[in-house]
Amino acid sequence: MSTPLNIVILAAGKGTRMYSQLPKVLHEIGGRSMLARVISTAQSLNPERICVVIGHGKELVRQRINADVTWVEQNEQLGTGHAVKTALPHLSPHGRTLVLYGDVPLTDSQTLQALLDTAGNEVGLLTDVLAKPTGYGRIIRENGQVVAIVEEKDANAAQKAITETNTGMFVLPNARLANWLNALQSNNAQGEYYLTDVIALANADGVAVHPQQVRASHLAAGVNNKQQLAELERIFQREQAEALLSAGITLRDPARFDLRGSLSHGQDVVLDVNVVLEGDVVLGDGVKIGANCVIRNAHIGAGSRIAPFSHLENCSVGRNGRIGPFARLRPQAQLGDDVHIGNFVEVKNTVMGTGSKANHLTYLGDADVGEYSNIGAGTITCNYDGVNKFKTTIGSQVRIGSGTMLVAPVSVGDKATTGAGSVITKPCPADKLTLSRSRQTTIEGWVRPEKPDTQ
Repeated sequence: MSTPLNIVILAAGKGTRMYSQLPKVLHEIGGRSMLARVISTAQSLNPERICVVIGHGKELVRQRINADVTWVEQNEQLGTGHAVKTALPHLSPHGRTLVLYGDVPLTDSQTLQALLDTAGNEVGLLTDVLAKPTGYGRIIRENGQVVAIVEEKDANAAQKAITETNTGMFVLPNARLANWLNALQSNNAQGEYYLTDVIALANADGVAVHPQQVRASHLAAGVNNKQQLAELERIFQREQAEALLSAGITLRDPARFDLRGSLSHGQDVVLDVNVVLEGDVVLGDGVKIGANCVIRNAHIGAGSRIAPFSHLENCSVGRNGRIGPFARLRPQAQLGDDVHIGNFVEVKNTVMGTGSKANHLTYLGDADVGEYSNIGAGTITCNYDGVNKFKTTIGSQVRIGSGTMLVAPVSVGDKATTGAGSVITKPCPADKLTLSRSRQTTIEGWVRPEKPDTQ
């Protein structure tokens, strides 16, 4: 029978140095809040319970985080030891507790499992060795054994010279935890109850402390300001880029690429510089994404090309599509195979059949377009009366003349043609030319108003 595991995630801090109204743990790495990432990693360890200690901005934290956790409120922030103590009533009397932090977003399950394996049923401590350890608690050893942790503000000159540091992540035996937490004192430089003091208490009780050094510093790095947030973002993106390169994707510049979600892809996919992928993105074989595109929650079929500066969101593109440049596909745009959407064309809540095209300066909203139809430049589906949306239905092999206004609800039959500059308010029959224009008139004797000559 495995030892029960409880996890406590400390997420109550205000994050003053973030200079933000948003609670620190809700700031994002890779399009996902730091706290959500830590919770996900914690869940991968299959714990009996996850307690999240919240304080500053607790209502917003609860609102934003959708996870099966036990919320514990720390109304006064009196230190890490006090924070864990607030979670004590929710912890099993047996097994062990792993302490994590909501602002340490890149910790992975491999690191934490190694710490758990090292600790056994005693005390585990995740450490790091830093060239510049300023600001971190120092690991104090005697005869190679960890006997205490001294915080920076309480350290003397000799202790400050130590480069082995505390990451704050512990594994603690639950049978001892209540006694140790109740024994903590606040007689230190910050007047707080330090969780790190349990190391000395464990030694006094004859419980061994097992240090485990993290394999890379960023796996235990916390975020206290926007600079550190940006540094971890770049580390995270670099690792994702390296993984995609190893999987066969071509990145024109791995340093100028962001994945803020998940990506499924085929072979021979090429991503140019400054491409941003958000949410769930699927790219088929041979898809090529041009520079400066933003793709969010989109499925793009094999062989399609997305030209530079295009934005795609909550949409799908069939095989061999040609999109952009400067195109915008908005939610519920569903394009069939071989569809062309050109420069400065916006498509929303619209289905376009195989081979249809809208190549220039067009808005298609709340529309259904059949196969092999051509939508001329400057066409607009006038779908909104200020309150309600209405549908436009365009058949197959239709030719919509440039500058046509389709005032919905309206339909255009198969193989119909509309004359350029028409305002279409009634159904257009199949196989017919329909146009609506006022007679062109030249007004004789008209004088154009001019500004006074100031020279």
